[in-house]
Amino acid sequence: MTEDLIRLVVALLIGGLIGAEREYHSKAAGFRTMIMICVGSALFTLASDRIGNSGDRIAANIVNGIGFLGAGIIFKEENRVRGLTTAATVWAVGALGMCIGGGNYDIGLAGTLVILGCLWLLPGASNWISSKNKQRDYKIVTTFKNKTLVQYETFFVECGLSPHRGRQERIGNQIIGQWKVNGPEKAHEKCIKRLLNDPEVKEFVF
Repeated sequence: MTEDLIRLVVALLIGGLIGAEREYHSKAAGFRTMIMICVGSALFTLASDRIGNSGDRIAANIVNGIGFLGAGIIFKEENRVRGLTTAATVWAVGALGMCIGGGNYDIGLAGTLVILGCLWLLPGASNWISSKNKQRDYKIVTTFKNKTLVQYETFFVECGLSPHRGRQERIGNQIIGQWKVNGPEKAHEKCIKRLLNDPEVKEFVF
C-alpha cells in the first residue's frame, strides 16, 4: 500500500513538472490536465497489476485512451495545424505514468528529463530550422494589365523565394493572384517590404 502511494505521488510530481511548462506557455493541456493524465495512467497500471490476467488489455487501452484525448487538442488555425506538440506531450506523459505505476522509476525519471529537455531546449532549434524555409500565403490585388501576375512571380524569384501559383481571378479592371511561397524568413521580409511600397498593389495579404 505504501509503495502504491509513493508511485502516485511521484506520478503527480512528474505530471506537475511537465504541466507547469505547458501552463507557462498557455497551452490547451496545462498543469492540472497533465497531472490527471500522469496519475490516471499510473492508477490504471496499478489496477492492471492487481487484476492479473486482464492487466495487459487494460494497459493497452491506456494508450488508446490517451490517443483519443490527444487528438482532441489538435486543431487547424488558418493554414496551420496547431496543438501537435501538446498532443504528443499528453501521449508521452501517459507513458510516464505507466512507467511509474509499474515501479520503473529509472525509466520514468529519465523519460521526464528527456521530455522536459525537448520542451525547453528544442523550440529555438525548431524556429531556426523553420526560418530557413518558411511557407507563406500571398494574395495580391492589382490593376489588370498583360503579364501582371507573371511580373510578381518573377519578383518572388528575384527575392530568393519559390512561388507556387494558386487561384487567380479577374473582377472588373482588377486581377487577384494567390500563391504559396517558400523561402528563408529574410527573403520573405524583403519581399513583403517591397510589395507594401509598390504603388500598383491595391491590396496585399500575407
